[in-house]
Amino acid sequence: MAKKRRIFEEGHGRKLMVIVDETPEVEGALFYAAGRVLHAGGAILLLYVIEPEAQFWEGVRQVQLEEETNKARAVFRLFRRKLNNDGYDAVPTEEVIREGKKIDEIMKQIDEDEDIAVLVLGASKEAAGPGPLVSSLATGANAGKFPIPITIVPGELAVEDIKALA
Repeated sequence: MAKKRRIFEEGHGRKLMVIVDETPEVEGALFYAAGRVLHAGGAILLLYVIEPEAQFWEGVRQVQLEEETNKARAVFRLFRRKLNNDGYDAVPTEEVIREGKKIDEIMKQIDEDEDIAVLVLGASKEAAGPGPLVSSLATGANAGKFPIPITIVPGELAVEDIKALA
């Protein structure tokens, strides 16, 4: 059973979670979430998941983890800059880095943070489909059992269109 959301209780606030990586569809999700926060209040939680590679040596794993953590921080800085440049400098963001399988870590983050109200995903505009994350979360076996609403931003939408819709 899903944990009760506490966004309207004293000391809590509504968060829209965006999974960040280096794919182009993240921007649509980010700008949509920023527009919703600007109009309805709350904050954006940016989640970067480091998926471990199969390693035999602990030293190699530690180097990979450090490199991926540095990449995550750079991605956070990039997206913060993009938000600021597009007039969303007043939108608060929270940055979280987790290590593990992406779907598992998304579910754990939602379970651990009772203020997450919506997951915002960007769909790929590729002909192959909406992307692995949208496919596995919004259309797979988890779709009917997901603990919070999922908003999917079409990949074909321009930033101006997203701003008008959010």
